[in-house]
Amino acid sequence: MKKVLVLEDEASIRSFVVINLRRSGYEPIEAGTGAEALEQLRRNPDIKVALLDIMLPDIDGFEVCRQIRASDTKIGIIMLTARTQEMDKVTGLMTGADDYVTKPFSPTELTARIDALYRRVGGDEPVDAFEMTQGPFVLNTRNRTLEKNGERIKLTQLEYAIMKMFMDNPGRALSREDILNAVWGRDYFGELKIVDVNIRRLRIKIEDDSTNPTYITTVWGYGYKWGI
Repeated sequence: MKKVLVLEDEASIRSFVVINLRRSGYEPIEAGTGAEALEQLRRNPDIKVALLDIMLPDIDGFEVCRQIRASDTKIGIIMLTARTQEMDKVTGLMTGADDYVTKPFSPTELTARIDALYRRVGGDEPVDAFEMTQGPFVLNTRNRTLEKNGERIKLTQLEYAIMKMFMDNPGRALSREDILNAVWGRDYFGELKIVDVNIRRLRIKIEDDSTNPTYITTVWGYGYKWGI
């Protein structure tokens, strides 16, 4: 059974989400506080996707996200945000979330987002051991890891997918739509800004100076280009 952590302090919303996830073939693992969510993750290391509300009675969802990412780069994380709180979306992504869903949301949209992320982080696709080397970077497609000058860089599974797309296409300008479709999937319901925020987060990890990037450069009005 595919496990999904559901962190939501409002019992009615949590129950609504849980019922719909069960109908879609998932096994929801429930939590009403941040501390409970972290404990559930320790008890259930096979959870592949976590759904995190932001407003919680103890610690906020951003802090839960940070703590999860400190020890687990592979789990998929979706933040639940209020439609009017634009900064929550950016903050959630910058703290390590892969996606966000705004309240109120439909069961169909939420399940589709979880399905897409679960496929991405599941790592089910077979792949031969292979290393891609470009400049100071070595990307290992078997272990799904990245090194720069021999030092491991912790990437989420979506960050890994973006890096692989760039290294597969050196010197080619990739539109935001290209990146969104390849990494999040063509059935993704969200906004293009998720690409920009993930690129910003990736630059912080791989660039010598993220404010003056040399590896992932911006193609203004279009997208991004990878160059060594």
